[in-house]
Amino acid sequence: MVADGRLRPRDVEGDSSIFRGEDNSYYERLEDGRVSMLELELPSVPSSWSWARFGMISNYGFSSIVLPGQLSDSDWVLDLEDIEKGTGRIIRFVQNRQRESSSSKRPFAEGQLLYSKLRPYLNKVLIAPRDGYCTSEILPIKLYGGIASAYIRLVLMSEFFLAYANRCSYGVKMPRLGTRDGQKALLPIPPLPEQRRIVAAAEAALYQCESITM
Repeated sequence: MVADGRLRPRDVEGDSSIFRGEDNSYYERLEDGRVSMLELELPSVPSSWSWARFGMISNYGFSSIVLPGQLSDSDWVLDLEDIEKGTGRIIRFVQNRQRESSSSKRPFAEGQLLYSKLRPYLNKVLIAPRDGYCTSEILPIKLYGGIASAYIRLVLMSEFFLAYANRCSYGVKMPRLGTRDGQKALLPIPPLPEQRRIVAAAEAALYQCESITM
């Protein structure tokens, strides 16, 4: 992907691969060929799945910044208070003219994964329904290799990832997941068809639950 221009060299700097050894422990092979045992025990996954660090499959922590004067009045501006905790549902859409914010924003595109690094225990993760701009506490994430954004959203909202994010967060009153720790997070990656099946099953289960509670 670097060779054909789809990625910059810095996007894959320090790239690594994770594999299971003959002792059933997980190891990481670094770009320079060094191999080391992973620092934590990982849950067992099917043999067709892989483990990967978040920063190796995405641009986590790297996104452009737009100054307030560059936004038009009608642009959608997403803030943390607009997102429902635990579900990632958007509570309200607010235009730039209504918000009148003086801080810089991050642009995002329809279908892009959005992750709130501030107070990760609130579980504010969503797929953008349209183009817009968000507070700098929300990270627009581009995934590589065709990985399904909806699948990674499920992973980021899982107890497994929440435990990691809460353990690594810094700050007492306003804890947030640091860029480096976010990039180092280990995620289970199934084959693409399996990702789509998992997402479909999760959406069907959610629909059934909502039908019962209505």
